[in-house]
Amino acid sequence: MKERISVAGVAVRTFPQEPRRQKFFVARRLSGGSLGGKWEFPGGKVESGETDQEALIREFQEELAVPVEVGSFIGETEFIHGDTLFTLRFYRITLLSDDYTLTAHSEWRWVSMDEMIQLDFAESDRKLFPAIIKKRESLKTSVFRDLPLKN
Repeated sequence: MKERISVAGVAVRTFPQEPRRQKFFVARRLSGGSLGGKWEFPGGKVESGETDQEALIREFQEELAVPVEVGSFIGETEFIHGDTLFTLRFYRITLLSDDYTLTAHSEWRWVSMDEMIQLDFAESDRKLFPAIIKKRESLKTSVFRDLPLKN
C-alpha cells in the first residue's frame, strides 16, 4: 500500500466581546468524485520536497487564491483512499485576506462548532472534531487577524 501525507488548515475567528463564540472556516468541495459536495478544512497533498507548511501555503493559494500564515499543529488522522494510506495533518492557520476565489470548492462559510457538526463533512476531516473540541480553550486565546466576516 502506498502512503501519502496531506495537510489541512483550520482557521478560527474569535470575538473579543464574546470569548466563547468561535467560527471555523470551511469549504464545500466541487461536485464529482468520492468527496464531491462534502465540506472540509481546505488543504491537499504534500508534494515531494515540500514541508507541511509550504504545502498549506500552496494549497490555499491554488484553491482559494488567498495567502495564509501557518501556525501550530492541531492533530492528525489516517484514512485509506483506493490503495493509498493517507496521513492527514491539521494546522491552525491565519487567513491574510477575506477575498476568496474558489477553484476547488463551490462555497465557503464561517461556522460555529454546532453548525459544523451538522454539515456533510468529509469523514477524514470529521475525525478531527474531537481534537478541536478538546483544544477549544487554546484556540480561544490565540491571536487571529481580525478580518470582517463576509459570510
